[in-house]
Amino acid sequence: MEENSNFIKTIIKEDLESGKRNKVVTRFPPEPNGYLHIGHAKSIIINFGLADEFGGKTNLRFDDTNPLKEDQEFVDSIKEDVAWLGFEWDGLFFASDYFDEMYNRAVILIKKGLAYVDDLSADEIREYRGTLSAPGKESPYRGRSVEENLDLFERMRNGEFANGEKVLRAKIDMASPNINLRDPVIYRIAHATHHNTGDKWCIYPMYAFAHPLEDAIEGVTHSLCTTEFEDQRPLYDWVVRECEMNETPQQIEFGRLNITNTVMSKRKLKQLVEEKFVDGWDDPRLPTISGLRRRGYTPEAIQEFVKAAGVSKGFSTVDEQMLEHFVREDLKLKAPRTMGVLRPLKVVITNYPEGEVEWLDAEINPENPDMGMRKIPFSREIYVEQDDFMENPPAKYFRLFPGNEVRLKHAYFIKCEEVIKDENGEVVELRCTYDRETKSGSGFTGRKVKGTLHWVDATHSVPAEFRLYEPLILDSEEEAADEAENKSFLDFVNEKSLEILNGFIEPNMKDAKPQDKFQFFRHGYFNVDPKHTTEDKLVFNRIVSLKSSFKL
Repeated sequence: MEENSNFIKTIIKEDLESGKRNKVVTRFPPEPNGYLHIGHAKSIIINFGLADEFGGKTNLRFDDTNPLKEDQEFVDSIKEDVAWLGFEWDGLFFASDYFDEMYNRAVILIKKGLAYVDDLSADEIREYRGTLSAPGKESPYRGRSVEENLDLFERMRNGEFANGEKVLRAKIDMASPNINLRDPVIYRIAHATHHNTGDKWCIYPMYAFAHPLEDAIEGVTHSLCTTEFEDQRPLYDWVVRECEMNETPQQIEFGRLNITNTVMSKRKLKQLVEEKFVDGWDDPRLPTISGLRRRGYTPEAIQEFVKAAGVSKGFSTVDEQMLEHFVREDLKLKAPRTMGVLRPLKVVITNYPEGEVEWLDAEINPENPDMGMRKIPFSREIYVEQDDFMENPPAKYFRLFPGNEVRLKHAYFIKCEEVIKDENGEVVELRCTYDRETKSGSGFTGRKVKGTLHWVDATHSVPAEFRLYEPLILDSEEEAADEAENKSFLDFVNEKSLEILNGFIEPNMKDAKPQDKFQFFRHGYFNVDPKHTTEDKLVFNRIVSLKSSFKL
């Protein structure tokens, strides 16, 4: 993290200097019920970054307290994402590692008269809890004796009761202005197989009870979370104190990361995946880390983006173009330059010798000369973009039209002489002539042209599929406003968020591998898709276009 970075760093520094803490231990605690997204990347970078800066440790811990929603697939994906972002965890733990300890701590609460078994249904508990302006009402089971509660809780563990039949609640204060302290449920019954513990348990701790215990058991010093957990901090501290934990973690909240036109809700992301609006959790249109990786974003770009977005208490939304800016900055010196034609239009150079091929020189990356040069074939037939020709162009149109001359990148000037159309009147081919004296690099200065086109040689080119993306959600602010009126966010899914095109690339690209990244002249930065690319077919995802109006 940067020197002047944030208020959390200030707190940690003061804790160490005052002697309140003699070490720094943080943790990244995802629930394995979905894939991580860019918002989680912020938490990962903050937790690992601060611990590294102060010579501390960071644990990767899975909060796997809900077997009904968790899966090993999510565990594996989270580990992969954290490692891909460039971080190594010091300890790998699961909340389920501590189920025995949590059960024993719940027993301590019961013996202290601070927890009781309740027979109210979930709806009744919700009704009894009260509102922000009205206190709650005590459960008729709140007065059960310690002995009865111990017996019932053990029988819950032994599987004598059905799901929802009983819960264990903390006994705190039903009149508290903080609803989180109105006797929260800390254990519920769930007859479900757990991905880690199998069928050993049929009762599971609630997140608000389990999480502070996990932090305390691991000796976490600074428990960093987003501001939606701020109201739960008194409960966090109560659990640590009343469960008589040896370590006392400090919960500190920071503002979550939100990005315009981007779905950041794990529930919504899951809905998009399960209802097949997208191509799985790693769809390049999603802000999941696996989706960003598949699209072609780099861990370095994401880290720089998170640092630039900053860490504060306040809620803020960052422009999606800011993230795109950092991937451009990261790739501009790394990505080889090349040419690809996405919507091909055939051009026959009528005065170029039939059967002749010459290999032209081109820089691999003009901004990084150390990357060297490449060879490009040129012959009588080439492809240009359909958009680079107009039969009846407007004023100041400098690309191909009948009688106009343009430069082919790295090659020659060509002049449009004839337009060939099919029976429907569609342009299918251009007949052009070239001027051998105008070869790129020859020093020719006889005349100038205003248009420069990219192209590929038709004889040697390699077929490729190109996938172009737009935001998946059309207007995040409008979505949020209308959801207040119970409209579905799915109403704002952009039907044009994916466009698939079939075109051609330079032959030197034929051996490109999944996750290789390139800058296609005029089109942007592209990544070889690892999911759909095969030995016989190259598929490119556009990471970002070349330019943006965004300014830091």
